[in-house]
Amino acid sequence: MMQKAIILMSGGMDSAVTAGIAAERYEPCFLHVNYGQRTEKRELRAFRMLARYYHVKERLVTELGHFKSIGGSALTDKNIKVPRGFSRKGIPVTYVPFRNANLLAVAVSWAEVIGAERIFIGATEEDSAGYPDCRSDFYNAVNQLIRKGTRTGKIRIVTPVIRMNKTQIIRKGMELNVPFRLTWSCYSLESRACGECDSCLRRLKAFQEAGFKDPVPYRKKNP
Repeated sequence: MMQKAIILMSGGMDSAVTAGIAAERYEPCFLHVNYGQRTEKRELRAFRMLARYYHVKERLVTELGHFKSIGGSALTDKNIKVPRGFSRKGIPVTYVPFRNANLLAVAVSWAEVIGAERIFIGATEEDSAGYPDCRSDFYNAVNQLIRKGTRTGKIRIVTPVIRMNKTQIIRKGMELNVPFRLTWSCYSLESRACGECDSCLRRLKAFQEAGFKDPVPYRKKNP
């Protein structure tokens, strides 16, 4: 019998590839968090389709509405526009303050209940220049915290794509037959991806560099 592992599944391509990697050795349990993001409904739909694809039996969808109340991010505050083009140096307005720590706290709590000793998250250090909660040091620190603050101290955060760039992630996903057609990366829209936000542009550029066609529909393609 395979051991259980929780995969934080946003519905994006990084988490989908992470799920593909985890599923090779573990029984995947999918966790999705609605936190008031602009594309909340579309991301939830992606989560459900990916859960069906991977035949996931244990799924959990939770709500962290305080992010919308706190604001401070273009993803949760409609008064802040999602920028067009690649993000510049510094922390972008699409950063959701300390989001990953909140997501991991939920995952650790669930892991204690269902007996999972591994939690997979699709964080990449390529994003760490803008998103401080995507750095390896952050996850090392969280693992120390989990070791001290849980019943058994055996739960660990796993970041299998942390050192990959987007192009490498796509190539790995293709090796694992990850269904990229079911994923969603756009920060702004839910029907057709905008093709203009940083997330869309990074995705389109990566598919182009990897030599594959992105199967997701776009309003505008500008790699």
